[in-house]
Amino acid sequence: MSQHYPCIRHFKRSEAPRDPPLVGVREGVDITFYMKHVHQEVVRNVLLALDVYRASIKAGALGWYADPYSGDWDEFDSKGQAYIHRMMMEQPAMSIWLREFPDSETGYGFLYAGNLFETHEVAMVSAVSFTLPTEELEARGPEWVRALALKLAELLPFDSGHAGLCFLYPEDVVGYTNALREQALRHPGLDIPERRSRSYSIGTRLDGVHWLNFLGPAVLDALKGADALRARLHTPGTTVQDLEGGRALVTLGPWPEAGDLERGQDLPGYRELARVLEPWLLLERGSWSGFSAEDMRRWERRFL
Repeated sequence: MSQHYPCIRHFKRSEAPRDPPLVGVREGVDITFYMKHVHQEVVRNVLLALDVYRASIKAGALGWYADPYSGDWDEFDSKGQAYIHRMMMEQPAMSIWLREFPDSETGYGFLYAGNLFETHEVAMVSAVSFTLPTEELEARGPEWVRALALKLAELLPFDSGHAGLCFLYPEDVVGYTNALREQALRHPGLDIPERRSRSYSIGTRLDGVHWLNFLGPAVLDALKGADALRARLHTPGTTVQDLEGGRALVTLGPWPEAGDLERGQDLPGYRELARVLEPWLLLERGSWSGFSAEDMRRWERRFL
């Protein structure tokens, strides 16, 4: 167990009794960006970002893809890569999901949900996510993760984004959140991602507070700029970095932290930023399996 976060593994049975158990839920790092653009406007940026991500991780870490139409898993070999590229460029795909193995969560994954609506008046956006196992974080260090997130951000016309600790699990499969309640309510820095569903309504708002917080022009302008935001944040280790295009990155300390409410570790830097950003936070989570209505409210407002 790291001093910064707990080791979380929830296993499920393998189809073959003698095979090792498969991982259904684990801790990891999520890098997600939301873009208020339609698919055709961002597809080339997304493919470039995918190339950067694949070049940054171990070979073969994205070995399988879920067919957007059938849902079946196929190998992401040269044939699969050509198929996905063709689908995204010629037949706008609603979603693309890549991972190391189809039946076990290792921490490596790529998820894209494209917005096909032609109007910019709706709150639906295109979303893209890159995940890493915490073993990668430990081996390469948080500065490597931060540099990767910045490199990806440079390629994407984001309106908001974040990077930080989270639970990794198949978000579209019912029942997995049953196993998350105890750890989620204890460790506020562990996000429970809902990347596809959040893309339907987030617009230019923010998906919570995380270790790295990418602010787009709409929110930064409302805050009167990066300098005004910097003046409102006083927790040691919090930094505000100006980015191109009227954007900024707020980093909360040198490492992503899970916190531990049982030990009084309530992440004051995260709480401070949440209070400043509250008017722009998207606080509209649906109900989760295993969480009561009060649990949901408590978790969603855990930094407020």
